[in-house]
Formats: sequence, C-alpha cells, structure tokens
Amino acid sequence: MIDTSHIGRELPVHSVDVERGRLRFFARAIGETDAVYSELSAAQAAGHPDLPVPPTFLFCLEMEVPDPFAFYADMGIHVSQILHGEQHFTYHAPVHAGDRVTFRARISDIYSKKGGKLEFVVKDTEVSNQEQTPVATLRSVIVVRNP
Repeated sequence: MIDTSHIGRELPVHSVDVERGRLRFFARAIGETDAVYSELSAAQAAGHPDLPVPPTFLFCLEMEVPDPFAFYADMGIHVSQILHGEQHFTYHAPVHAGDRVTFRARISDIYSKKGGKLEFVVKDTEVSNQEQTPVATLRSVIVVRNP
C-alpha cells in the first residue's frame, strides 16, 4: 500500500520557456491543421501576440525535469506498476510562445480500490506565467497495479 502521508507533498518547482519551434513540432505531431498553431501571421491575425499553446502541450512542459518520475520511486512505486488513469486541464489564461511558465505540483490524494489491488495517485499542478498570473491547473491520476 502507498503511504498516504505523501498526500500534500509538494514536488520541486520548475520553470520552462515556451518555444515557437517546439509548438510547431507539437502541432504537427498531434495532427493540428489550424495555422494559428504553426504560423505567426495566422496567430497574430487571430488576435494572439505569438503562437498559442495547443490544449495538452502544458503536460509536455511539466515533464521537463531531469527525472519526471522520481517522485514515484520516492513513494515506493516502480514505473512498471503504473498506468495513465486520467488527465484534466483547466485553463485560466492563454499561454503563448515567449512565455515562461512555472509548475507547482503536489500530491493531492491517494486512494485504493478493489481491496488495494489498484491504487490511485492524484497530482495537481498549478501553472503560472512570468507575471505570476495563473494560466492553468493540471490534474493527473495514475493507477498503480499491485499484485
């Protein structure tokens, strides 16, 4: 069983610059055809100061740490036991190329089902920009399979 004392645990804060080239690459990778995500002129014509961040891109930026899964090991969870359960994004303000975003994550819940065969770790992340304006709240739920 995962020790529930990890609930409330804050993970290391990190910041990432949003780069135009990476936004274009991501848009292509997900099959996004709207030029607003890849062409500066289209983005500006649509009222954006630069290329906007596609809806799930912040999840990629959240992983921009040397070992994004280290906290699982610290909790006694081996990555071979985990499955992606859920992902939620709540946006508060737009994010664009040229912004610097900061991620503040914490473990907000741990619970089990099926007599402990499945455990769930909920991580909430608050994202703000270079002006400390909240831009998004991310929630991820991983499922831990126990023997």
